[in-house]
Amino acid sequence: MARQRKKKGRAVSGWLILDKPVDFGSTEAVSKIRWLFKAQKAGHAGTLDPLASGMLPIALGEATKTVPYVMDGRKVYRFTVRWGEERTTDDLEGAVARSSDERPAEDDIRALLPQYTGVIEQTPPQFSAVKIEGNRAYDLAREGEAVEIPPREVEIHRLDLVACPDADTAVFDVECGKGTYVRALARDMGRDLGCFGHIAALRRTYVAPFDEDEMVPLDDLVALEAIEDEGERLAALDEYLIDTGEALAVLPTFAVSEQQAQRLRCGNPILLRGRDAPLPADEACATQNGKLVAIGEIAQGEFRPRRVFGG
Repeated sequence: MARQRKKKGRAVSGWLILDKPVDFGSTEAVSKIRWLFKAQKAGHAGTLDPLASGMLPIALGEATKTVPYVMDGRKVYRFTVRWGEERTTDDLEGAVARSSDERPAEDDIRALLPQYTGVIEQTPPQFSAVKIEGNRAYDLAREGEAVEIPPREVEIHRLDLVACPDADTAVFDVECGKGTYVRALARDMGRDLGCFGHIAALRRTYVAPFDEDEMVPLDDLVALEAIEDEGERLAALDEYLIDTGEALAVLPTFAVSEQQAQRLRCGNPILLRGRDAPLPADEACATQNGKLVAIGEIAQGEFRPRRVFGG
């Protein structure tokens, strides 16, 4: 019988809400955080381009099981559009594809915004992670291949013009749902205004359910490398972690006993009886002493676990 390979790293779990710096890729950031925390596994909830900064929720250990719930959450971005040029990547990184001497009036910008609110159709940028016949669009674009990316529905909950610092730039706030490309917003508004445009700056300030004040600058974490004692260093890093269950704030939650928690962690359902039994739900969280035990379904008087978490 083959010996099971021992996992490298610590079985540390929780969410780190990183304030990702510019010129640092999301995958690179996850690798750095996993290395700093000596974690067995890590993942992120929603890619940020290298030219974008701001909130990048990173899940460690068992928190990776809750990534889909954060991926589906609302997001808020502040972004600056530079008018007069459309670029191949729809941001500063790309070559100029089209240009114009026209510049939009502030009133014209404001009049356009309602067209970009609600459920709209949006074509992702050529340089995006969308898969075309099994290939990433950005890989095809880098090879010089023109690809047809079908439009998709996205939801824009709010789009506000914050400022027009000068004729060439405008600053916006957008609150949007999963799958929205802010670069595509800049591109499409520029086309509709007849002046073209691209993203000059982009910062994500919110990913539900995490708040802006929970973000941790990467430099603060890197600075802890100066602590020579590994145990002390890791303990200091762990202070920045948010409990795994915090990612599931949108789900109903109920408490279970220690015996029930043991059954759930073995993958078994538990009966829910009595006047205070939780109502039926497609998804709910079971906790024991405030710690997440399982995510599952409440139906026909029992809770059926789908994902379980260690004690």
